[in-house]
Amino acid sequence: MTTTKQKIVIVGGGAGGLELATQLGNKLGRKGQAEITLIDRNPTHLWKPLLHEVATGSMDEGIDALSYLAHAHHHHFQFQLGSLVNIDRETQQLELAPIHDAQGNVLVDARSVSYDTLVMALGSTSNDFGTQGVKDHCIYLDNPQQAHRFRNEMLNQFLKHSSAQQNDKPVNIAIVGGGATGVELSAELYNAVKQLNSYGYKTLGREALNVTLVEAGERILPALPTRISAAAHQELTKLGVQVKTSTMVTSAQKEGLNTKDGSFIAADLMVWAAGIKAPDFMKEIAGLETNRINQLVVQPTLQTTRDENIYAIGDCASCALPEGGFVPPRAQSAHQMASQVLKNILAARKGKPQTAYKYKDHGSLVSLSRFSTVGSLMGNLMHGSMMVEGRIARLVYLSLYRMHQVALHGYFRTGLMMLSGSINKVIRPKLKLH
Repeated sequence: MTTTKQKIVIVGGGAGGLELATQLGNKLGRKGQAEITLIDRNPTHLWKPLLHEVATGSMDEGIDALSYLAHAHHHHFQFQLGSLVNIDRETQQLELAPIHDAQGNVLVDARSVSYDTLVMALGSTSNDFGTQGVKDHCIYLDNPQQAHRFRNEMLNQFLKHSSAQQNDKPVNIAIVGGGATGVELSAELYNAVKQLNSYGYKTLGREALNVTLVEAGERILPALPTRISAAAHQELTKLGVQVKTSTMVTSAQKEGLNTKDGSFIAADLMVWAAGIKAPDFMKEIAGLETNRINQLVVQPTLQTTRDENIYAIGDCASCALPEGGFVPPRAQSAHQMASQVLKNILAARKGKPQTAYKYKDHGSLVSLSRFSTVGSLMGNLMHGSMMVEGRIARLVYLSLYRMHQVALHGYFRTGLMMLSGSINKVIRPKLKLH
């Protein structure tokens, strides 16, 4: 049995990292058996699958965001604000970058954090594949700051349209990437227009918005069964979205997107949501094995291949599946990996062998805002998968977020948060307008 106080450091407070820090704090930090530290570059946590709602104003992140410092206090772990620069595996030290204010003044100098066990849970960023002009002219949706930028620019475009003497020209918004983020954002934009119309933007209607969803593959939602993909495609088309499949973007410019077939997609606002990668600085960090999109290659136990004291979970981990392929970058994967690393850390403390992570696909659901929800649920039902649509699918989709909240707060606090959310729906606007 371990007697010394073990230093466990988790870098990245996303779905997996925060859940792991919470559980370790509850089990080890509470009893003073280990010193758990969570490091993140942001002071607050927001469940990443909800960023498209923040981007359109359907969700007020000021209400739903979680403070790392307060949460750490309640769950017996420490939180440090900072950005990882490097790992020294010999001395088992992390190097964190200095923290600056908005004017560039140094608030906190560069510092080191020591660890016995390190868990990398940095998540992912958008992968533009080096496409010319994308970084300059497109918005990514990787964090709340980028979502804020999109919402502000979207509201500016709608204000400009509603104030114009001749407003027959629609607001053109192009979204590159037909995965869950691109599909959900496309639908959420029409919900935003509907709400803005009710708040006084009388010239805004579906005809005032022209959304183009661009996908390089043969169909949108390629990770889902063909039937679900087709249903989502049909629903988006009903809303007014122009869905362009088998269309590869070759470059972006201020006025729109150029495609491989020579066509041009005019856009006032562009979002890039095609593909993911781990942050660029992760490439071969500290001599650890990484793949072509900078993910850390891990063993079945989720320990990195070149250092058993370093684990990786979530989108920044490349975990092979026994049947071929790799664990997909989903919130449910990060949740499952966090649970497995918790078991393995506890087992290692008792001198027991660590066990392999087994990915369980519970299915995927895509919310088309208030209009519809479609998806598939995997499991023992019918010995395969069950296709779900409509209200049932919407309830299951919302329950995924509730499961994340339960993992962080427990059932009682989550129940109170649901009650508070119901009250806010009555007393607050349905769209954040500032």
